[in-house]
Amino acid sequence: MAHAERSEGGREILGEKAVLAEMVGYQAGSVVSRTLVDRPQGTVTLFSFDQGQGLSEHSAPFDAMVQVLEGEGEFVISGRPHRLGAGETIIMPADEPHAVKAPQRFKMLLVMIR
Repeated sequence: MAHAERSEGGREILGEKAVLAEMVGYQAGSVVSRTLVDRPQGTVTLFSFDQGQGLSEHSAPFDAMVQVLEGEGEFVISGRPHRLGAGETIIMPADEPHAVKAPQRFKMLLVMIR
């Protein structure tokens, strides 16, 4: 997995409406991320995955909520696969191994509260 871009900041949407899926683009053969909020209390990050890309299995010390914004992704949590499409949400529990796979291009929003 190539990680193409990690941009910081969502200042342009403070107090403004936004279409989240339009705030992060696709890049061939890569996962692109854009952090909108990075505070001691938590983070809000947009991701786009090109087809065939993903995030290898890992765990985090906090619950993480994912909402698929566009396309379809596969989320494997403690060995159990969950396929989510646009508008669907899942919470990945703290300290449980999870991975993300892109059977097709997709975009997601990740919200982690510390």
